[in-house]
Amino acid sequence: MEPKAAPNRKSARAVLIGFVALLLPALAVAGQQQAAPENTLVRRPIKAVGYEVGGGATRVDLAGTRLMPGANGEARIEAKKGVTDIEVAITGLIRPEQLASEFLTYVLWAASPDGRTMNLGEIQASKAGNGQIKATTQFQTFSLFVTAEPYFAVSRPSELIVLENQPGKSTKGKIFEVKDYPLLERGQYEKLGNPLALSLDLKHVPLEMYEARNSVEIAKSRDAEKYAPEIFTKAESSLKMSENLLARKAGRKQIISQARQTVQFSEDARALAVKRQEAERIEQASQAAAAKARAEAEAKAAAQAAEAKRQADEEAQRQAELAAAREAQLKAETEAIAAKEAAARAQAQVLAEKEAAARQDAERARQVAQALRAQLLDQLNAVLETRDTPRGLVVTMADVLFDTGKYNLRPEARERLARLSGIVSSHPGLVLQVEGHTDSVGSDEFNQKLSEQRAEAVRGYLIGQGLAQNTISAVGLGKAMPIADNSTAEGRQKNRRVEIIVSGEVIGAKIGSSHGQSKPDGQSAP
Repeated sequence: MEPKAAPNRKSARAVLIGFVALLLPALAVAGQQQAAPENTLVRRPIKAVGYEVGGGATRVDLAGTRLMPGANGEARIEAKKGVTDIEVAITGLIRPEQLASEFLTYVLWAASPDGRTMNLGEIQASKAGNGQIKATTQFQTFSLFVTAEPYFAVSRPSELIVLENQPGKSTKGKIFEVKDYPLLERGQYEKLGNPLALSLDLKHVPLEMYEARNSVEIAKSRDAEKYAPEIFTKAESSLKMSENLLARKAGRKQIISQARQTVQFSEDARALAVKRQEAERIEQASQAAAAKARAEAEAKAAAQAAEAKRQADEEAQRQAELAAAREAQLKAETEAIAAKEAAARAQAQVLAEKEAAARQDAERARQVAQALRAQLLDQLNAVLETRDTPRGLVVTMADVLFDTGKYNLRPEARERLARLSGIVSSHPGLVLQVEGHTDSVGSDEFNQKLSEQRAEAVRGYLIGQGLAQNTISAVGLGKAMPIADNSTAEGRQKNRRVEIIVSGEVIGAKIGSSHGQSKPDGQSAP
């Protein structure tokens, strides 16, 4: 449904210029707000279909959600070797700004069961509420759905799903239930609103121009001016060119092309700004953890030094008292017998005191190492699950900190490893061995390689955080060292892990491991 024009206005252009002039101060304030983190997500279930390659075309219904119950559509899907063709036709669409003023268009998405998403393209609804699109994807197993978006080039779907696939009995393929699917919260856009007008003048202004303006303001609200200025300036310049073309009433195709270029620049600037803000947050967390660990270590050392001095003073007093008693005893005995016996007693006393002193020194050293070990165990447990073993302190990274079947670290894993490196760097003398483990699923060669890759990924990241290369080794043990029953899903999940063994004489743990050890450059030693 097209919005009605405001009464008694001289022209759509006059209204647009007046509204933008009133809105500019508010947008300037919004641009200064702290950008929301990229991982501000909501999660919901959805169905995925595994389409048979070479099985011919099949049809899947698209059903409207509670946001748009009157919408429906149909998708024709054919999985071929290396590519899947998709044709979608939809009816019953309403203007997206009727859902929320910050949304201007619709986007078709394909999403794999492991959470990867692909923007298949924009669907612009006609006045009658119809839309269609042809697209391809490299996915063979995926969900298909449509979301309302602020512009066409978004890289992650919003939570405003208006249609989603409903595979039926006639759909050729295996159906999967995806229970935990990430979507970008509407709150990432709602503070911005529609900066253009309360209604769209699509007769004189292409929708792509509204999307271009929206995309620049969204990038600005995510601090792209500060964190991605090299791309954001291109977005602003491209928007100015688009506005000039519109003002000069240039060709519609030329205006749309320039506006779409603006949207792409803006999305690139927004994504880069979010990535750099996340890196900045992780660095700040690492520095804070290191500072806290240093302060705790300094306080502990001061307390230990004070206790050692007190014990030394008491020992000196005791030795003085013993010497006085011995001198009085010697004077009471005859000179000859007293001198001989005194010499023997003195020699025995010296030996006993030396042995006692040696035992006390050894005990104090053991207590200091044990205290540091206990302190380090508490600090590491605050970051990742850690247990005390004869080999040293074993830090366990669960399989969920890696993407499924891969060795790249997830953001949560990088954050925790950054905090761990801050703690380790505050205790000189520690040595780390990283061990990768897998479950029994898959070939021995695949599991061995994956375990090595995950161990090396963790070692490389810790070195990148400032730890010395010659203090960290890495080894992949494949499926050889299970800690649970591989016949159950729970047992296999426990076996898919990376363990970091923290050792060193400073905590009373000998350097090395019974499982094998790698060279400082990460290559496994023979």
